[in-house]
Amino acid sequence: MRNSVKIQTRRKDPARFLPYAFIAPLAAYLLIFHAYPLMQEFILSTTYTSLLDPSLREFVGLDNYRDVLGDPEFHKVLRITAIYTVICVSGGVGLGLLVALLLDFNFRGRGLARALITIPWAAPPVAVALIFIWMYNAQFGIFNDILSGLGISAEPINWLDDPQRALPAVLFATIWQIFPFSSVVILSALQGVQSELREAAIIDGADKLSVFKAVVWPTIRPTVAILALLLTVWSLRRFDVIWVMTQGGPLGETNTLVIDLYRRAFVYLDLGHAAAVGVIGVCIALVVTFIYFWLSARADRAAGK
Repeated sequence: MRNSVKIQTRRKDPARFLPYAFIAPLAAYLLIFHAYPLMQEFILSTTYTSLLDPSLREFVGLDNYRDVLGDPEFHKVLRITAIYTVICVSGGVGLGLLVALLLDFNFRGRGLARALITIPWAAPPVAVALIFIWMYNAQFGIFNDILSGLGISAEPINWLDDPQRALPAVLFATIWQIFPFSSVVILSALQGVQSELREAAIIDGADKLSVFKAVVWPTIRPTVAILALLLTVWSLRRFDVIWVMTQGGPLGETNTLVIDLYRRAFVYLDLGHAAAVGVIGVCIALVVTFIYFWLSARADRAAGK
């Protein structure tokens, strides 16, 4: 009898719907602005659709994927995207970690330094791209002035017009903008390292490198891992800086997935192939995310969690 009363009371209790009410707006947002567009993108990728008349669609099945994956130029796009992503993540996390460790020390003006370090991240990407275009200019750019002043290169270098230098130039600009975000995230993780553990390791005779390996790194490693995942996904879909600086050139040496998608859709007017490139990009991001969670679960099992 008591059990039946409890069941009836639980059924009449409106509070049990409260958690669903809280997540309903987020679920609706994901369905409307993410799930539905992704479904439409996949449908579009199975059709031949021209930007000149998107209402006229011809179903072609997986032909767009065969054309894209069989294109040697798209293989080059994948290679450049992989290089760009790996270097962006490595440089952003590595430089961010170094700066965060420096800002973790107690020195005069530390608060001001922490504030100033966020300026590159706060700057609009288009503005950053325009600034670096000026700095890379062959006639009056500051980089050529520095190289000339150091006696390294007397002749002006066309950084963004040189197929061998364009990608490193874009990478330098990108890393300069994203590393402050990594610094702030890692610095917040460093605040969670217990000072008692550091002091105990120092008393035991450990040097700074050993303290970092044994005490600091195990604490901040989960934060660095999720940071690397975020930077990977953001690098895969970064468009503004690359497009403003090079538009994927010269000779396609900075043509990443997102740039190739834009070019196919708005230059070649082929929405079907562009949608296929977009779906491939989403699949790559999902694979990267799956690998991250798989490695995280494996590390937790190894640690006995």
